Amino acid sequence: MLGRHLLGYLPVQLTQVIVGFGGVAIFTRLLSADDYGQYALALAALSLFHITTFTWLEAAIARFHARAEARRRLGDHLATAYGLFLLMALAGAILIVAALVWLPFDARLKTVLAFAAMALLLRALLQIGLVTHRAAGEIARFSALEAGYLMGGFIIGVGIIFTTDLGAAGIFMGSAIAAAIALIVDLPVMLRRAARGRRQVVRAQVYARYGAPVSASLVFEELLSVGDRFLIAAFLGQGAVGMYAAGYGLADRLLDVIFIWFGAAVWPLTIKALESQGPEAARDVAGRAAGLMALIAFPAAAGLALVAVPLTTIIIGESLREQAALIMPWIALSGLMKGMMTYYFHEAFTLKRRTASMAVIMAGAAVLNLGLNLVFIPMFGIAGAAAATVIAYFIALLICAWLGRKHFALPLPWADWIRAAAATGIMAAAVYALPVIGSAWLMLVAQAMTGAIVYVASALAFNIADCRSWLADARALMKPAGAQS
Repeated sequence: MLGRHLLGYLPVQLTQVIVGFGGVAIFTRLLSADDYGQYALALAALSLFHITTFTWLEAAIARFHARAEARRRLGDHLATAYGLFLLMALAGAILIVAALVWLPFDARLKTVLAFAAMALLLRALLQIGLVTHRAAGEIARFSALEAGYLMGGFIIGVGIIFTTDLGAAGIFMGSAIAAAIALIVDLPVMLRRAARGRRQVVRAQVYARYGAPVSASLVFEELLSVGDRFLIAAFLGQGAVGMYAAGYGLADRLLDVIFIWFGAAVWPLTIKALESQGPEAARDVAGRAAGLMALIAFPAAAGLALVAVPLTTIIIGESLREQAALIMPWIALSGLMKGMMTYYFHEAFTLKRRTASMAVIMAGAAVLNLGLNLVFIPMFGIAGAAAATVIAYFIALLICAWLGRKHFALPLPWADWIRAAAATGIMAAAVYALPVIGSAWLMLVAQAMTGAIVYVASALAFNIADCRSWLADARALMKPAGAQS
């Protein structure tokens, strides 16, 4: 079942890769360093606002869906969720308008923030349906909606940048239009499901108690990822933010896609296993997922670090690429630690609804990161910001893994993790030994092919996460019907 779920969510993750890499490649060429810096700052600010305002609700919708479905109270569950959304959207819109009126930003940045806010509110409304479809195991519907939204927003945004002078604001206008189109398709379906339900104050209070610490934790986690951009802007200017965001987006985005893929597939299965079969069944699902995470994420992070120079040369605009290549290995390492912490070790807190402890840990990590950035950025520039992020994530990961076991002892598949690390080391040695050849394209292709071949061979030799069995499954699928074994 885990494998089928991972395959079902694969189209969305491939779209994420296309949009993520395509966005960096196109936007860093169409926008100046300052405009790209404005885009990065607006994205960071609105992401923090979304987490503060809506993510607690999305977390509660996901966590309590299985229970509401089992008790035949799904209508009440969704009606309460949409009622809470309307309250938060109204409050959020008032705060956004007030901020745009009173804060001393220049007119161009205010335009970017206004379109970003519109995209945020539409996306948050769409997200209720997406979270519900994922929790219900409606993989095809979720994948079609999410992939369509991502690709549509990207294409429309690029078109707006080409045909208008909106600049970075055009990116967010494209996202808003794509979200509106997806809502036309999905919102009537969701409202029919909620039509016979009742908004319940008690249910809303339960959701808030569960979700508020989740949002707090994610706010601090987001500050770990993007908070340094505001300090870079203060110390080094918006152009430096553009350079940092380009490298960060290239390295962190691919790893985020991998871990979000696992989270989307594994998290609903883990909750259902816990609710219907008990803790041991949930541990079994989580343990198998942890081995697969290492199999895929370890070489992905190492590969990004190894191909930093040719990859940035090909994808990132010339004005931004040198500094982006400098920080990519640091961001690849921090992205790996962030993914393992967020999409594996945090499950110990969310499964047992001990989210307040998770929030405290991430608050401490964010404060540590802030302090390190204040010291490192003046000394080392954007490389200092990347190093500070690595240190903060490393400490947060260790604390989460240690304290989480007191709430829910997740499996630690050391054998698979060690084998994945060994195979990754072999791959890295083979790629590092390659001589510099030809153009950036040739170098990237040579490194990628060498790394892939060596890693696949090593993974099969070590049988990481029982990957040899996949070959047997593939042979069985390709065998003609009625053929003898």
